[in-house]
Order: sequence, then C-alpha cells, then structure tokens
Amino acid sequence: MSRVDLTERDLKELRERGSSFEEIERQVALLSGPPRPVRIDRPCTTGDGIAVLDETTIERALERHRTAADEGRCLQLVPASGAASRMFKELQAVRVRPVAASRETLLEERHAGSAEAETVLRFLDGIERFAFFDTLERTVARREGADLRALTRSGPVRPILDALLDPEAMGYGALPKGLLEFHSYPDGTRTAFEEHLVEATRLVRDRGGTCRLHFTVSEDHLSRFRLLLEERRDRYEAVYSSGYDVAFSLQKPWTDTVALDDRGALVRREDGGLFFRPGGHGALLANLQETEGDLILAKNIDNVVPDARKEVSYRWGKVLLGLLAIVQDETHALLDRLRDGDHAAVEPARELLRGRFHRSADGDVEALVALLDRPIRICGMVPNTGEPGGGPYWVRGGEEDLSLQIVEKAQIDSESEDQVERFRRSTHFNPVFMALGIRGADGDPFALKRFVDPETTIITRKAVGGTEVRVLEWPGLWNGAMAHWNTLFVEVPLDVFHPVKTVLDLLRPDHQPG
Repeated sequence: MSRVDLTERDLKELRERGSSFEEIERQVALLSGPPRPVRIDRPCTTGDGIAVLDETTIERALERHRTAADEGRCLQLVPASGAASRMFKELQAVRVRPVAASRETLLEERHAGSAEAETVLRFLDGIERFAFFDTLERTVARREGADLRALTRSGPVRPILDALLDPEAMGYGALPKGLLEFHSYPDGTRTAFEEHLVEATRLVRDRGGTCRLHFTVSEDHLSRFRLLLEERRDRYEAVYSSGYDVAFSLQKPWTDTVALDDRGALVRREDGGLFFRPGGHGALLANLQETEGDLILAKNIDNVVPDARKEVSYRWGKVLLGLLAIVQDETHALLDRLRDGDHAAVEPARELLRGRFHRSADGDVEALVALLDRPIRICGMVPNTGEPGGGPYWVRGGEEDLSLQIVEKAQIDSESEDQVERFRRSTHFNPVFMALGIRGADGDPFALKRFVDPETTIITRKAVGGTEVRVLEWPGLWNGAMAHWNTLFVEVPLDVFHPVKTVLDLLRPDHQPG
C-alpha cells in the first residue's frame, strides 16, 4: 500500500475530524523531508530589535490600558491543556522502581551524584512548604493510616509518592498544571487556574466589573476546570467585586497530525485506523482564532505568583495591552487614510512600518496596505538567564528580508556551527508575556491562518507502541504561526517570569507566601 492510500474507513474518520485526504497528503509530504531551518541573522538586543520604554511611554500606555479595559476590549488568554507530568518526572521514576526506595538509600544515591535522589530528598525536606501539603497529609492518612510527617522523616517513601501521583489518589502526575494547588494563603490554597482569575481583576476587568478569560484545556479535564470555576466563582466575585466571563476551548481534532514509520508508511492504531497525535502548541492557533478577541494578554498557566508578588506583572501586563491599543490605533488610522486615497499618509505609514515593526516599506500604496493590514503582537522579553525555550532574533526570509521572530533551538540547523553560535548569543528570552491584536481596521478578526509560515514545522521522533516514529508538530504558536504578524519586542523585567517546570520550583521564594 502506498503511504497515502487511504481506506473508506480512513476517509470517514477524516471527515468526522474535519480533515481531508489532501491534508494527510500534505502532512506526509512534510514528514518525508526535513523542515526548512530558520536562518538567524543575529539576536535581537536592546536598541536593535528590542525596545526599551521610557517613563513617558509607560505612563501613556497605562492610561490607554485603563480606557481600553473599561470599554471591555481586553481578554486574558491562558494555554492550560498541558499535563504536569514533567513536573514530577524524578518523583515518578523513584515511585515505580521495582525495589522501593528508602530515605537511607536515597541519601546514599545522592552522595553518589544521583539527580533523581537529590530531587526526591529536596521534595521530602520541603514537603510542609508545598501548598498541597494538607491535601497530601489527608490522602496519606486515608490510604495508609499513616502520619505524613513521620513517613517523611523515616520512610518508607513510596506511600508518599503514591498518594501524590497515583491516579486513584491525588493524581498530580496526570493532572494539568492549572488544577494543582500552587500557593498558600491564610484562608486556604489557590490553584494556578485560580491565580489567573485573580489576575484578571486587575488586567482585563471592564467598567461593569466583568473579567473575560479564555483557557485552552484538554477534553479529559474540561469538567474539572468547570467544576473548580463554579466552586470558586462566588468567592472571587465577592472578594474582588467582579464577574467572570470564562470560556474554555479544546484543541481541534483536525489539527492532530499523522506519523510515519521508518519505512515511510503511515502509522496505524491496533484497530487498523490511522494513528493521530496532537499537533503541538501551534495547533492552538485555531483556539486563538475562536476567541475573536480584541486586545488579548497571553500568559502561560504556570507563570503566576502569590498576591504579594503580583504588582510587577500587573504593571507590565497593563503596559503591553495599553501599548498594543496605541499601536493598533495608529495602524488602523493610517490604513483608513491609505484606503481613502490620502497620499499624505504614505510617509507616516512607511515610518510606522520601519520604526515600529522593522519592516521594509519601499513599496506602493497597495504594498503598504498589505504590510499594515495584519495582526499585531507586542511581546515582552526578559533578560536571558539560561531557561530553555525561544528567544527574539532577526531572521532572514526567502527573499533576504529581515524580520523579527521568536526562534526555538529545534528550528535552527543544528549542524551549522555558525547558526548554533548565533542562537547561543541571545541576550533575551521569550517568557510568553505578550499582547495580541487579532482584529483589523474594520473591527473583524483576521483569518489567522493567512499569516502562518507553513514551512516552520518541526519533525521529531517519538515512541509509539515501543517503536520510534516520525511525528509532525505545526509551526509553534509564538513562532511560525505568527511569523507574518507585525511584531514589536519590548524589554520587561525578569520579575514577570516565574515558571514552574519542576515541583521544586514551588519551593522558590517567588512561590512561597510573602
């Protein structure tokens, strides 16, 4: 059978998913050849691709945010579908060992240099400082009839890890980060999801008190997010004198991708149907489109801190939204003038494209309109501290034009010492703290698919049924999916970035009570 020969059953399933034979053909073609690597010209630095705002601009942006928020134009977008399994990787590895680990054996392993043992011991030593401690204590008592503090001191260790990670207990190893208890307060704990509800009251609350949020979640956990919202809604609405308009969306089935085996054939499930997997973070472009938002603040679900440390994020979230409103107003006004035949708008339009968005602007009026009539993103960039992930770069396109792009290491040619070195010289990092404008001058949302660079897909190898296969991820949401947006990078303080990559990050001062 040819790799793209599909059965009637396959075609029926594709129709049900909202996909097609042509789409599978396209995916197979992408999987059959290496993706085009991104060509970095140089890292963006302050004054060379990254703007540093002065106090006058900051105050103007804060004032514009107040107006826009009052008008109900602001929305908070939070990707929240990813599982927290990586947070507990080392704990899970120790939990499933054939021979149960004791505290004594872990101490010996740590002395020998074991990173797993180090993580588990630090977890046990700090256990009372985790917001989920009380829940874990009750779970251990119910399941084991044991005292958690005593187990922590003398073991055994496995009942603690089972209580935390077992799906029949707390199940933290399989839950999304948004549903984990992150922070402790005098009146209880808050999950990461709840922290975003609180942040919304300062960032997107309108004149009538309504806070609009959109969470992308997995189908398996949608009901739990909804239940948590209903359990907490009255409490937060009363405390913050606000109302919540919260939407949830799922990753669309038609964004899932196929895989190829080493023979180049389509991978299939045990029942004979085509094997599909989620198409990566870039698949959430459809969810962003679904929001139909105006001024959208995007932040990752785990980038939240307790109330005592929120002010910096509040200030700079408002600045980004306000600056987006200002830039959007300028852009849309010039578009209207150009379309009305006002030739006096040509030079200001060119100045805006060159000065704001660092785009070549030597074309005629039609070309200027095409360059201005695009979604806008204003991305906060923090100083690079070695965190894994993407950063801001000047990138060369197919026609040698330079553009501002967020690039991840997987996108560059790893065999090119020159490109690896250019990537390594980055001075800033993308914390996913950005304001997105997806509406045109007419007020209607753009068709965001038009602005994707489809060649910036990522091909990786994953184990499926014990066999390594080639899988396809769509252009990253902040990378190739927004490659042709008008972009402005702005330096923001490192204190807006507090990710939780491992469970031990919750022991950092940033995540402890103030």
